[in-house]
Amino acid sequence: MANELFNNGRHICVKFSDLSDSDNSQAAVQSNQFLIVSDGHGALIDPGGNMTYNSLMMGMGKYFYFKKLQYIFASHQDPDIVASINKWLVGTDCKVLAPAVWERFLPHFCSVGNTENRIIGIPDQGMNITLGNATIKAIPAHFLHSEGNFQFYDVTSKILFSGDLGASLVHHDLAAVPVTDFDMHLSAMLPFHRRYMTSNKACRLWANMARTLDIESIVPQHGRSFVGKQMVNQFIDWVEKLECGIDLMTQDNYKVP
Repeated sequence: MANELFNNGRHICVKFSDLSDSDNSQAAVQSNQFLIVSDGHGALIDPGGNMTYNSLMMGMGKYFYFKKLQYIFASHQDPDIVASINKWLVGTDCKVLAPAVWERFLPHFCSVGNTENRIIGIPDQGMNITLGNATIKAIPAHFLHSEGNFQFYDVTSKILFSGDLGASLVHHDLAAVPVTDFDMHLSAMLPFHRRYMTSNKACRLWANMARTLDIESIVPQHGRSFVGKQMVNQFIDWVEKLECGIDLMTQDNYKVP
């Protein structure tokens, strides 16, 4: 099911939340895929793995013909982010923008030769990307969780596509519904962040940066979105104080079995 996050007639942001998981708790983790169409130019954010490809290609047809896809924006290198890129590179003329530190790793998802002149490395400091008449900002989010990690801020919709930061592990039916009670939502979000995010230092630096942006929604790659200034600010405040990753490690975590 496609959910429109923003649509002003010329610029559309769409979230797909039901393409990867099932009612089997041992199946693949739920993930969200995103389509931005601006004045006839299209980009996918974190299109997922092979299991999402066919459904995503068909689902985006309501908004944009997949053959005309211009870009894939990859927040990082995980398989639930970009394992399908070989199919997109074969089926379209798109280029893949991904963290520069992963530029030479992504070809391992692809057939030999398919990535030649097709992968653009995003420098560590980020960059501005033109899509039609719109600007998408690749925002540094390194070590949240990947060593080379970006989020994508759509200047027109004021949506921050935050990758794994803000992720919650929920069924896709719930993933389609924005968070309404932040405190109640914590149980679906906290264990993931404690394990996958690297450290509070990275969280604090990100929070300082995020407050400089005019954000209407924060939309993670897993689970539910944070919509509205109050919810966005509550999330940023929570991230700033989060203890996670190496903050929680002790010698007990490093013992020979």
